[in-house]
Amino acid sequence: MEDRIKRIYVPMTETCFYILYCLQEEMHGYNIGLKVKEMTGGEITISPGTMYGSLSKMEKDGLIRFVKEEEKRKIYTITDLGKQLLELELTRIERLYLNSKGGIWNGIENL
Repeated sequence: MEDRIKRIYVPMTETCFYILYCLQEEMHGYNIGLKVKEMTGGEITISPGTMYGSLSKMEKDGLIRFVKEEEKRKIYTITDLGKQLLELELTRIERLYLNSKGGIWNGIENL
């Protein structure tokens, strides 16, 4: 993984995180928006401008790829690079959460 990509995407914005998370299944932007709204109980709404700007940038950077077009909607999926970045971010978030609860991370007790 390029350091440039890592610097750009880690830590991730919530928008980027949710898009990559949703694209573990093939999906188009509108469905991603619906799924994010459902997952967050309506607390996070990704506007169309943000959604399609993010999809375009993430495709250019190789995190997602275009699969096909259905009814004038572009279907995307996550790439191996996107999966690596998502896993890095999930690990980072888990570490933050465990540390905030005074838990154990990598076998070291946090005081």
